[in-house]
Amino acid sequence: MVIKRISCISMVLLLSSFLLLSCAQHASSATATTPGKTPTASRAGVTPTTNPSGRMTATPAATARANTTPDATPMRYKMRQLLAGKYRPDDLAIDPMGHLVFSDIYHGVVSRLNADGSVTTLVRGLAEPEGLVYLHDGTLIIAEQQTNRILAFVAATSALTVLRVLPGRPSNRPCKSGVDGIALDPTTNTLIIPDSPSGDVYRMSLDGTKLTLLATHIPRPVGAAVDAQGDIYIADECGGALWKIIPTGKIIRLGGFGMPDDIAFDHLGNMLVTDLKPTIHALIRIRYLTGRHEILASRGFMEPQGLAIDNKDDIYLADGYADKIVEYIPGA
Repeated sequence: MVIKRISCISMVLLLSSFLLLSCAQHASSATATTPGKTPTASRAGVTPTTNPSGRMTATPAATARANTTPDATPMRYKMRQLLAGKYRPDDLAIDPMGHLVFSDIYHGVVSRLNADGSVTTLVRGLAEPEGLVYLHDGTLIIAEQQTNRILAFVAATSALTVLRVLPGRPSNRPCKSGVDGIALDPTTNTLIIPDSPSGDVYRMSLDGTKLTLLATHIPRPVGAAVDAQGDIYIADECGGALWKIIPTGKIIRLGGFGMPDDIAFDHLGNMLVTDLKPTIHALIRIRYLTGRHEILASRGFMEPQGLAIDNKDDIYLADGYADKIVEYIPGA
């Protein structure tokens, strides 16, 4: 009888141990990650692309930044008119001394706007000067539309030289005029040259000897700008879009525009675009953090074209048909 009682106790203990072991295994399996699925947090860093409307969409990383970092983008600007009357300002640039410089295709000149409001002509006798870029040594690069040439002007010696004649052939056909806007790529110390009549975009060495094709088959590439990451943006005046050229070679079309002409970036990474379409004729800002399009200015303009931003993020806008240059001062 004692032996049978001990056996029964052993059986009960064995059964209890088995039940405890089964419960522990079940709890462990319930906390395991399902095979073949990646945790959501590992999906950050998706390459920017376009949504069906053609507007830029924020990357997951940008969304996270928006939730943690206050957006310092100015919401209010004070406008003041810097130039009006007989001048026909087109493209704009800021020289090494901080002065505003503008091209005038109608008079064939490039001029400087002085601090006292007077104007000094720097170069005369040009065949429709358009885009302007200053190099680090003070050399002024000029895009000459009628001849489809890239020129270099050295103020100290008044020397004007031809760096390159572009492959495209300008004509009077729609969307086939010569070179318009150009840009400096500070990440590679090269020039970005949209060859407007050919629909091609090139990277050019500063001395003009090397020309590298970046993109082709764009209806009319005009303005250009480069962001802090080295991504190139091209305004397509006749295609109603911007084209983003990533250093890896990938090209993305960003729609949702009328006739974009010029592009610039402020120091927060927001992109500014001038749009010439008569129903728009506006200065548009595209937020870096959200991709949202905002109209900053449209009243009083006929064809807002030239665009420049200084180191204080003051915005300068030129309208050759309205014969004026205006400045927008943030936070005022």
